[in-house]
Amino acid sequence: MKKLENKVMLITYSDSMGHNLKDLEKILSEYFRDAVGGVHILPFFPSSGDRGFAPMDYTKVDPAFGGWEDVERLADKYYLMFDYMINHISAQSEYYKDFLAKKEDSEYKDLFIRYKDFWEGGEPTQEQVDVIYKRKPRAPYVDAHFADGTTEKVWCTFDEEQIDINCKSETAKKFIRDNLVGMCRHGAAMIRLDAFAYATKKAGTSCFFIEPEIWELLDECTDILKPYQVEILPEIHEHYTMQKKIEDKGYYVYDFALPMLLINALYYGQTRYLKHWLEICPRKQFTTLDTHDGIGVVDVKDLLPDEEINRTKEDIFKYGANVKKIYNTAAYNNLDIYQVNCTYYSALGDDDDAYLLARAVQFFAPGIPQVYYVGLMAGKNDLKLLEETKVGRNINRHYFTEEEIAEEVKRPVVEKLIRLMEFRNSFPAFDGSFAMKECEDGKLVIVRESNGYTAELEADFAEKKFTIYTTQPGGERQVLDK
Repeated sequence: MKKLENKVMLITYSDSMGHNLKDLEKILSEYFRDAVGGVHILPFFPSSGDRGFAPMDYTKVDPAFGGWEDVERLADKYYLMFDYMINHISAQSEYYKDFLAKKEDSEYKDLFIRYKDFWEGGEPTQEQVDVIYKRKPRAPYVDAHFADGTTEKVWCTFDEEQIDINCKSETAKKFIRDNLVGMCRHGAAMIRLDAFAYATKKAGTSCFFIEPEIWELLDECTDILKPYQVEILPEIHEHYTMQKKIEDKGYYVYDFALPMLLINALYYGQTRYLKHWLEICPRKQFTTLDTHDGIGVVDVKDLLPDEEINRTKEDIFKYGANVKKIYNTAAYNNLDIYQVNCTYYSALGDDDDAYLLARAVQFFAPGIPQVYYVGLMAGKNDLKLLEETKVGRNINRHYFTEEEIAEEVKRPVVEKLIRLMEFRNSFPAFDGSFAMKECEDGKLVIVRESNGYTAELEADFAEKKFTIYTTQPGGERQVLDK
C-alpha cells in the first residue's frame, strides 16, 4: 500500500465521481491516472449526518460505497488520506446508545463529556460560557435522555448528531487507539484529524487549541501511528499562526489562506499580499483552493488587511458566477460566517484563464497540492442541488456521473488542468527549493529547483496569463506547452 508522496491529492466523496468506490477507481484509472497521486476519501464510514462527518462505526465501510477491499485496492494505486473525527462520534453510534441505555453501567460512560463532571457545580457560569470558542449562541451541549427517565447535559460542539468525546479519559484513549490502528491496517497513508482544535477542553478557557493539552493529544496520536509509518494532518480553520505553531512541532498543516489570497490577487490585479504569504507560509503543508466546505475567510486574518478581506468577500457575490449572499444564511442551513459557499471556478466568474492561473500558483507554492473533485472538473455552482436540499454547502458538492465526467474532461479548461497536474507530479523540480524573484505588483515569478531541474512560473494577474519555463540538467530553457 502506497505511502505519502509529493504528488497532487484529489479530495472526493466516495459517491461523487460515479456511485461508489469501484466507480471512483475506474474513473481515476481511465481519465486521471497520471494527474492524481493521492486521494483523500472523505468519510466513508456509516454515518448519521453531515455527509459522513457524524460517524457511527470506524470498523466498517458504508455498504452503499463498497467494502474495505475497495478501499485497499485504491491504496495500492494511490496514497490515501482517511478522516478521523477525533472530537466527536454519532449520536446513533452503538457507543452513545449504550450510554443512554445503561448510564452508569455502560462501559462507555466516560467516553463522553458530562456537564455534571466537567463543570464545578455541574453547570458553567455565564463568564465561562462567554469565553468558549463555540458554534452556538449558548453553551455547547445536548440533553442526554436516559432509559431510566433521567436527563443530563453532554458536550456537543456541532450538530446534535455529533456528540463530543472526552479525549482525556482512558475509555477514549483506547477508543482512539483502536480506530487509528484499524485505519492504518486498511491502507491509510495519512490520517486527517477533523475538528482537532475542539478536542481539548478545560473549564475557564476557550476550549479550543488549548496548550499544552493539544500537543499531548497530538503526541499520543503520533505514537499510535508511528509503527505504521502513517502521517497526521490536523485540521484547523483559524489564524495562520496556529498552523505555524503546528509546523514548528514537525507536523504537516493545511494552507487554508491561499484560496482567498489568490481571489484577492485575481480580482484586483495585485500580488503583494500573496507574495508575503508565500514568503512566510509553512513549507510542510498541503495547499488547497477548494474543499468540501466553503471558501475560508477567517484564515486570512492579518494576511490581508480587514478592508481587503471585506471587499474580497463582498466582491465574490459581485464577480462570482451564480453566488448569492442568501446561500450563506440560515435559509440554506448555513450559519458559518467564516466561509463563503461557492465553487472556486465560479468564485472566479467561471473564467478559464483566471482559474488555470490560480491552479498554476497553487502547484508552484510550497507544499503538496490538493484538488477537490468539483475543482478537478472546473465545476460551476450547482444551484439545482442547492435548491433541492436547501443546504448552502451543497452548491459545491455536485454528484458527477461517469457519463458527465466523460464529457467534462473534453472541456479545454479541464484538459489544461489535467496536463498541469501531470506536470506537477512528474517534473523533479518540485522536490527541491522554492524561491520568488523580484517583480512588480500584479506579477509573480516562482522558481522551483532540484538537482539541476528547474521550473519557473511567470504570472501576470492583471492579464490573467502565465508561462511556465523548464530546464533539465545540461539542457536549454524551454516553454512548457500547457
